[in-house]
Amino acid sequence: MKTYTIQSNPTGTRTIEVKESHLETLHQYSLLSDLLDSNGIVDEAVMQKLRLNVRSLLENTQEDAALLQLCREIIFHDNMKAFGLHQLILLYLDWQKNNEEQDPNS
Repeated sequence: MKTYTIQSNPTGTRTIEVKESHLETLHQYSLLSDLLDSNGIVDEAVMQKLRLNVRSLLENTQEDAALLQLCREIIFHDNMKAFGLHQLILLYLDWQKNNEEQDPNS
């Protein structure tokens, strides 16, 4: 399984490991869809919106190990702040683009 590293702060002193399974879970639940406002700025309010969406999803669905793992390792990671979320979104978009190029039928 492929693993990526994203910076979670502007200086690059903190990083978060993102597994391909995390990206697949983001895709499965469309967690990044409609997350940003029209201004496209990722700030702490956007981070909070994502966390609230995930909490709601966890409360209203059966327990999903992949979703819980995503929460524990990425979304609620101590180092995950707005900068890290922005990097995660960029990684996700790149990953999604690469997957579409490999499988044009999806």
